Amino acid sequence: MKVFFVGGGPGDPDLLTLKGERLLRRCRICIYAGSLLSPQIVGLISPATEKYDSAGMSLREIVAVFRDAQARDIDVVRLHSGDPAIYSAIGEQMEELDRLGIDYEVIPGISAFQASAAALRKELTAPEISQTIILTRISGRTPIPREQELEKLAQTRSTLCIFLSGDRMEEVANRLVPYYGKDCPAAVVYHASWPNQKVLRGELGEIAAKAKEGEFGRTSMILVGWALSRNLPSSMLYDAKFGHTFRRGKS
Repeated sequence: MKVFFVGGGPGDPDLLTLKGERLLRRCRICIYAGSLLSPQIVGLISPATEKYDSAGMSLREIVAVFRDAQARDIDVVRLHSGDPAIYSAIGEQMEELDRLGIDYEVIPGISAFQASAAALRKELTAPEISQTIILTRISGRTPIPREQELEKLAQTRSTLCIFLSGDRMEEVANRLVPYYGKDCPAAVVYHASWPNQKVLRGELGEIAAKAKEGEFGRTSMILVGWALSRNLPSSMLYDAKFGHTFRRGKS
């Protein structure tokens, strides 16, 4: 018996990995994040599969499903939205599986920040502007270490991808403006890759008011940084003077 932590991706079933889709279609037991996954992804699960929506479950209840599956020697797919490595709480589940002696495997998925960049048709890094991307969120039920508060991260002027903070856009903007400026490009993406995807672009000083009009929710992705600008410096990767040797050496 084995537990497969599957990254369900941002919402579009075509963005699932082949391995993730295969496991999802064939699983006999599936625990899924119903409040975060698109109906299209959930729809891939067979009607015959035992399904548990983790939105209303505690860790103890999730572990109880693992234990029952272990007793019956049936594999379990634990389906998370996006990529399991980011804000999925798989660590605490793995600790319980280790305690129970149950084997597990992680199948990665495309994250909402990547799908949001695709929706914006933007590269999140830019030569001479930003070579660092920071994935973060603001404090809620889960506190943020003081060293990782927005103001600290903003001092790097990196490209920020802010999760689970769409309902606090005004607060986010007010905290970032002193470091990025009111005219810094920003964007908000709701349900990236879903059929009802919404994309909002603007400047940091004004985007909160625009987002309020568009009713962007908590799970919207906020992106901030000068890499979202137009007319950026070109990469050296395709500069003629570097030749093909430089390109072959790119990792």
